[in-house]
Amino acid sequence: MGDKILKFFDKYGPTMIASLLILVLGLLISKLIVKITAKALKKSRLDPTGNAFLLSLLKALLYIFVVIMTLSKMNVPMTSIIAVLSAAGLAVSLALKENLSNVAGGFILMFSRPFKVGDYIRIEDSEGIVDEISIMYTKLLTIDNKAVMIPNAKVSNSTITNYTVEDKRRLEHHYSIAYSADFDKACEVIRGILRSDKRALNAPDEPLLVMNGHNDSSIDVMLRVWVNQSDYWGLYWDLYKNVKSGFDAAGIEIPFPQLDVHTKQ
Repeated sequence: MGDKILKFFDKYGPTMIASLLILVLGLLISKLIVKITAKALKKSRLDPTGNAFLLSLLKALLYIFVVIMTLSKMNVPMTSIIAVLSAAGLAVSLALKENLSNVAGGFILMFSRPFKVGDYIRIEDSEGIVDEISIMYTKLLTIDNKAVMIPNAKVSNSTITNYTVEDKRRLEHHYSIAYSADFDKACEVIRGILRSDKRALNAPDEPLLVMNGHNDSSIDVMLRVWVNQSDYWGLYWDLYKNVKSGFDAAGIEIPFPQLDVHTKQ
């Protein structure tokens, strides 16, 4: 028994050791290549949107290459390797159908480019800043810094709203004034606030102020004004405060809900 073991190691030992070295060194070199590539991509002027996706794909290809080299060193015929990989690929594709759909979805996102890293987007019920697009998932960071991982297959098949793809965005506000209030005076108060705020733009259209509805207890005043993306939320919140102060100074009432009750004698 001992002689058989010695003969086995004498015959196959060098090949097994060499194959193990190829496997270990190959994995280490693959990690080093991925690390160097990541640093190069980070320092380059290329759009960082696809960096995570490219690195994930590169890592997978390098690992496959290392496995093939290891099997070749073990004198496994290339035809057998291809046959095994084909069979394994079929089995994996059936078992991991959804994951392969995510990979395909990642490729679609890379080529169609509906958004890039740093964009603020909405995908169905999830919205946030795009942080990363990997080979399987798209990562969003919500406004309260929660990480939302959405499968690429779902992203590529969903309606995507990109809030930051354009330089300008139109802001819409609604204000309520009493029926007894002067509508034109209310509009002039709002226009004065807009004229004094450089964030409110006059292009591509002038600010729009219209009476937008007759509510149960008030008249609805709608404002639409263009603003740069970077100024959107700042102006959005400040307008509510400044319009309230302007209405108070001008004596324009913002009414509470009211209900008239009539009694019959």
